[in-house]
Amino acid sequence: VQLQASGGGLVQTGGSLRLSCAASRRTFASYNMGWFRQAPGKEREFLAAIKWSGSSTYYADSVKGRFTISRDNAKNTVYLQMNTLKPEDTAVYYCAGARTYPATAQPDYAFWGQGTLVTVSS
Repeated sequence: VQLQASGGGLVQTGGSLRLSCAASRRTFASYNMGWFRQAPGKEREFLAAIKWSGSSTYYADSVKGRFTISRDNAKNTVYLQMNTLKPEDTAVYYCAGARTYPATAQPDYAFWGQGTLVTVSS
């Protein structure tokens, strides 16, 4: 499965962005999906995961209440709605697919998108 992330860009502090991640195959619907980010000079960080059915979501404490993960299996797409953005949210954001749920570690994910850059200005 190939993933294409989009929706990144430059936003001011307090603003919102919605990231999208489109999958190349219908088998997307059988995978649990997750979002990670990597800020300059830092390790890649888990943000959120969603079950293959969309019936359950799981969040890192750092984004709980501000970010929302969702999916549309008919469109082979997973989303990350990001609200109340802060400068420390500046990073490259990655989507990925896993067989397990909730998967929070990078080795749990079988395939990854190329990343989309989010920059939050102060």
